[in-house]
Amino acid sequence: MANYYKHIIVAVDGSKEGEYAFRKSIDVVKRNPGSTLYVTNIIDNRTAYGGSVIEHIQRQSKELLRSYHNQAKAEGIEQVRIISEYGSPRSAISVDLAKKVEADLIICGATGHNAVERFLIGSVSEAIVRTAKCDVLVIRTPE
Repeated sequence: MANYYKHIIVAVDGSKEGEYAFRKSIDVVKRNPGSTLYVTNIIDNRTAYGGSVIEHIQRQSKELLRSYHNQAKAEGIEQVRIISEYGSPRSAISVDLAKKVEADLIICGATGHNAVERFLIGSVSEAIVRTAKCDVLVIRTPE
C-alpha cells in the first residue's frame, strides 16, 4: 500500500493542541493496521531547572504519557510505545527520535504549550516541518 504508515510519532506536551494531535493520531493508526504509535514528550533541557522542578517535570511527563498510553489501548491500538526524553523538542522529535524509530509520519499540534518561546524562536511544529525526513501532519484545533 503506497500510503501506509508503519511508525507514527505523535508529539504531546500537555496542551490542548497536543490533545488534538493525539486524537488524530488514534484515527491515523486505526487506518493503518499493524502500525506502531510512539507517543512522545520531550523535556526541554535548554533551561536550567532546580532539583525539585525537574522532578516535578519528569512526573508530569510520565503521567501525561501513561494517560495517553492507556487511552490508546482503550481505543484498541495494540502497538503503543511511550517515549520521554531530554533535548530540544525542535530537533529531538524530527531528527533524533524519527531516525531512531524509523518514523514515516510525525503528528503534532500547530501550536503548543509555550507562547513566549514560539514568539522568540519559532514554533516546534514549524521546525519539525522544516527538518523531518518523513511526512508531517500538523493538527489545528477547531475554533
